[in-house]
Order: sequence, then structure tokens, then C-alpha cells
Amino acid sequence: MSSMSGAERALYFFGRLLVRCFYRVTALGLENLPQGGFLLLPNHITWVDALVLQLACSRPIRYVIDEEHYHKPILHPILRTLGCIPINTRNSRSAIRAAAEKIAEGEIVCLFPEGQLERTGSLLRLQRGYELIARHANAQVVPVWLDQLWGSIFSFQGGRFFTKFPKRIPYPVTIAFGEPVNAEAANVATVREELLKLGESCFSRRPSLDRHLAEECVRGLKRRPFATAVIDGTDHSELSRSKLLGAAAAFSRYLRKEFSDKRIAIVLPASKGSMLANLAVTLANKVPVDLNFTMGRAANESCCRRANLRVAVSATPFMERLKDFPWPQKILKLDELLPPMKRQIIFWWIIALLVPARLLLRLLQIPKQGGHAEAVLLFTSGTTGDPKGVVVSHRNVVGNVSQFRQLLDARKTDAILGSLPFFHTFGSTVTLWYPLIEGVRIVTFPNPLDAAKCAALIEQYGLTFLLATPTFLRLYLRKAEPEQLRSLRLIIVGAEKLPLDLASHFEQRFQKKVFEGYGLTETAPVVSVNLPEPTPSAAPTSRLGSVGRLAPGIAAEIREPETKRKLSLFETGMLWLRGPNIFEGYLNDPKRTVEVLHDGWLKTGDIARFDEDGFLYIEGRVSRFSKIGGEMVPHEAIEQKIVDLLDLSGRDERPIAVVGVQDEAKGEALVLLSAVDIDLAELRKKLQDTGVPNLWIPKHIQRIEAIPVLASGKLDLKKCQQRATER
Repeated sequence: MSSMSGAERALYFFGRLLVRCFYRVTALGLENLPQGGFLLLPNHITWVDALVLQLACSRPIRYVIDEEHYHKPILHPILRTLGCIPINTRNSRSAIRAAAEKIAEGEIVCLFPEGQLERTGSLLRLQRGYELIARHANAQVVPVWLDQLWGSIFSFQGGRFFTKFPKRIPYPVTIAFGEPVNAEAANVATVREELLKLGESCFSRRPSLDRHLAEECVRGLKRRPFATAVIDGTDHSELSRSKLLGAAAAFSRYLRKEFSDKRIAIVLPASKGSMLANLAVTLANKVPVDLNFTMGRAANESCCRRANLRVAVSATPFMERLKDFPWPQKILKLDELLPPMKRQIIFWWIIALLVPARLLLRLLQIPKQGGHAEAVLLFTSGTTGDPKGVVVSHRNVVGNVSQFRQLLDARKTDAILGSLPFFHTFGSTVTLWYPLIEGVRIVTFPNPLDAAKCAALIEQYGLTFLLATPTFLRLYLRKAEPEQLRSLRLIIVGAEKLPLDLASHFEQRFQKKVFEGYGLTETAPVVSVNLPEPTPSAAPTSRLGSVGRLAPGIAAEIREPETKRKLSLFETGMLWLRGPNIFEGYLNDPKRTVEVLHDGWLKTGDIARFDEDGFLYIEGRVSRFSKIGGEMVPHEAIEQKIVDLLDLSGRDERPIAVVGVQDEAKGEALVLLSAVDIDLAELRKKLQDTGVPNLWIPKHIQRIEAIPVLASGKLDLKKCQQRATER
């Protein structure tokens, strides 16, 4: 190991003192660092990554630096003294040789493999240059993750470098060193996977994730207390943040005193009342269970039984509209309960305004920690059977909100249309808890299918975020005018695959790009999302056909669906995920829980792959594949092919669905459910002419009135299966 010169020692001494004034660094995994020379590969978030990294490591680090920066007059003497290695990207041979020599001398050489600063806090494409250095020097590679630097003044958070106030001094940073990987094994897919895993373990250590959901809401609502929290789109009444907190606090005291139940059902559409009810139940340290009132009596009876629900919150006008609902023993009607509570509401509103957050939390008896305890209970839509109770912990919601916060990077002027029901995981986290915690104004409307009214609200209130499902978005094409959606700066769709024809039609009509995201009820729900480019010169942040890059703090593996054997991230297989947003298990259903949760990893049931830039592609759900003659046949790909060939894309309703049914000869056979008249012989010929394999071509067509779909617009697989087997 080479010795340091006196000038270098002095620089390190004063540099360390200076950086320590501004950053408090926690180093993890120092025992993983090899004794001799090796190559260090960190993620790259800020202009000061190198300084912070040096603070975590007692040995000097030799950085490979772009020639342009190396030769800047102000930096050159310092960088030369510190033994930095200049690199010219067009002719990198001499830099590779110099780096290999330093490693051979027992030095640590560091290269930022992304080659540029991250503009959204997500890991970019890894450039292959490091592989040349590692092989040339036959050196071990150590991945390292710098966590929490996103949001510091030297990061691009808020769309700018430098011009922000530091949130804290000294600023806390965690640096995690991974296990060394041999030169020949350290390909781009492996290093990317290891970096994501280190990022997940750092993110999951953040102390803020252990807070109670109610504490996060109280702290969120205490900021800017006079700002509008929610506007009800049906009667245009609004509540300020402090008034919402006051009313929910008063209602929560009543719930604590009158009911010992752990869980309380909420049967309301997206509205001011529904937000208040959810917040009050959480402040009372109970679990809100928003029931899917569109699901039918039998399914809701099963939910009430499974969750042991004896108390429900609703409102008289809405109850009159629900004809056949299995109401529990006790119903609390907001329109009857809240008016007599006026004095308590005013009292708590004044308290919420005057008392600091810490004291208010004590007065409301909110626990110091939420952690892995149940915070929200959501029932799956039951596409493949009985609805499953998904236990979402405080850590899951708080974690996913902080992941979504980093992705969305909302401004004070932003406002969301909240038309998705809160019983839907997307509606629950993104249009209920996220606005409460983050202080984003929300305009609620109970019916996402009424696109004309939703568009009018977007125009009237200058809304900037629209979160929808592709099914609901299709309705805007017919019922909304381009000028009505002018204020929108971000349109994100999830819950089902975004058809490319819908995305292009929407962009042509409204001059607005649609960004697809991906999530599951079991991931609380946000996993990944495409985003608009922060600056024209930045690396791409969206890619057509993909569901975007992973949210921060999520690790991924791709495995063989049947054998669970690990594959490369760039191969196609079953997607497994780990992160603070992975749910705790299914309610009273250990058998199903064990099927999907393994050592903190969630087996998603989706077939997927990543590209080299880190974009995730979902090829389909395992339940939407058929095993025919030993081959996996994707239903969604066949549907898309038929829709294109028969020109069925312009319809509001889903025209067809492909379903697999049992078959004596091949194990499974494909049935095409169709709501339009189709000639099977003609279709078979068209599919064969375009090169579709015979195995992929449906054997039968079942003509039905309408394709069964759920309230969210997703295909109702259970009913489709029943219709296909009626043949």
C-alpha cells in the first residue's frame, strides 16, 4: 500500500474536519473491504459524493475523474495531490492502465459507474468501463451505496442543485459497503442487483419508517395549517388542514371511548367524509378497513367475517344508494354524528393550531412507534377467487409514501384529483395518505367513471396530478376537451397494463404524455413508475412499454417461475421484490402468506425483466399464461395481437379476453371470450399470416354480452373462467 505525502495528509485532515461539520456519516459493512487493492463502485447522487465516501473509509481513495473537471484550474492542484486519475471517455486506455496500476499497488480506486449525476434519485444505467478496469487488474469489485444524500443541497432534488436550504446540519448519511465480487462475475446485471440490495437495506434502516401513521399525518397537517387540505368535488365545500385535523381528532376521541374494536369498516366513496373517517380511525389507533361496496354481498360478507368487523362508518345519502350491502351491527352515520360534536371539533381545531406537534401527539395518545403493526387492511379485488385481506403495516404506508414523495417531488402548488376509491390500494396510499402526510391539496370525486365531471374539476381547480387506471383514462378521450386538462403536469396510470394505442391517442388529443407505473396491493402499492425528464440533457426517466424504474429502497431479483433458480436481472422470469413497502401477510391465512413471502422477499406472480437502463418490463401475470405443450403462452400478448388485427382498439369497453381452460390432449386450451362477432376461421388465418405460432391461436370463441370486469377496470378472471367453461 503506497504511503501518503505530507500535502495529501494535510488535505485529508482539513477536508475531513470540514465535511464533518456538514455531514454525519454512518458506515456499514467496512469489514467487507479487502486488505489489498480493489475497485469501488458507488451510486452517484451529489457533487460531494467523493468527500462523503472518503469520510467513511480510513484508507485514501483514488477517484477516476472526467478529464474536463480534472484540469479545471481551481480543482487541478487538489485532485492531483489526492492521486485522482483523469479519464477521457473517447480514449480511456491510459486511464484504465493507470487505475489497474494503482490497484496492483494495493490502492482503492473508485469509479462512479453511472457516469453522471442522478436527476431523480434512481439508479441510472451502469457504464461498462469498470469491467475493463476490473479485468485488466484482475481486481475484486466492491459495490457501495450512499443513502439519504438525495434531498441535500448538492443533489438535484426540487429540480435544482445548490439553491436550497440544508434540511439539517449536520446532515445524516448512511454508506453501505457490499461484499466483494470477483472481476469475472462483476457484470452489469450483478452489480446493479447488488447496488439495489444495498440501497434497500439502507432505506429500510431509516428511523422515520418506524413512526406511527397517525404521527406522520399529524406532523403533515401541522405544516401550513391554514392551507386547503381537501375540496369535495360534489358540493365544492372545503376543509383547511387544521380543520380536518380538528374534526378527525374529535371523532377519534369518540371512537376510542365508545368502541373497543381493533378494526372499523368505512363504507364511503372518495370524499371529504371518507378522508375524515380514515384519519379519525387512525388517530384512534385503530385500523381503517375501506370496504369495496361494488363487489357484491357475498364477497363483502366474507370480508366482514374475516376481519371481524362490527362497526362501520358511512353516511345516510350513500347508504340509501347501496341496495344490498351486509351492514355490520353498528353503523355510524357521519351526517348524524358530527353536527352534535361541533363544540369538541372547535376545541380540537384550536388545540391543533396552537399546540406543538409533539404535545398534540401526546394529547391524542398516539403511540411512539407503528413499525410492523397493522395500520390499514385492504381486500384484494378477488380477480382470482375470494378477496384476500392484505395486512399493510405502519412501516409499509409510511415507507411507500416516502418512496413516492421522492419520485413525485411535488411542489406547494400541486393538487391531485382523488377519484379512485380508497378501498383500492392505489387510491388508499396515493390519494389518501400521501396528500395528508405531504400537504398536497386534493379534490375528491366519488365516481371515476364520470370523466366529464372529473375533467370539469381538473379545469376549475387547476389540478396538476391525475392518477387513474387505463380503463378510466379511455373515458376522457370521449368526454373531455383538451383545454380542460391543460393544467395537468403529470398523468400516471396503474392497476392494469397501459395499451400503447390508448397512450398515443391520449397524447394526440390532449398533448399530454401518459406515464405508466406498476404496483400491487401487497407492495402498498408503488413499485415503479415512468416520469417526465427533469431536464432535456438528463438520462431518460421514461421508456414506452416499460413500467419505469424501481422506486428508491426496493431490491429485485428475477427467478425461474417453477424452480425458483436465480436468473440475471436482464432475463425474463418471475419478479421477486424486497423493501419497506412489502406487506406483512394475508389476514388469518398462513398458507397463502407462506406461498408468496420468503425471508422478506415477495414473489409477485408477475413475469418480468429489466433492461440495462433499469427500466422494468412486465410481460404478464402467471395467472394470465397457459402451459400448452410445455410452452408458456401469454394471454395478454394474444389479446393485443387480435385487437390490432381486427381494429378493435377504439372501443370504451373491453372487446375480448383470452382464457385458458383444461384440455385432455395439451393440458390447456385457449378460449376467446368476445363481446363482438368474430369469425374464428378468418381470425385463425389472419393470425397465422402474421406469424403467430399455432399454440397461441385460440381453439374456440365464446360469444358473450360483455367481458366481465371489476370496478377498477381490471379483468374479472374468476368470472371469465366461469364463462369460458360454460361452453
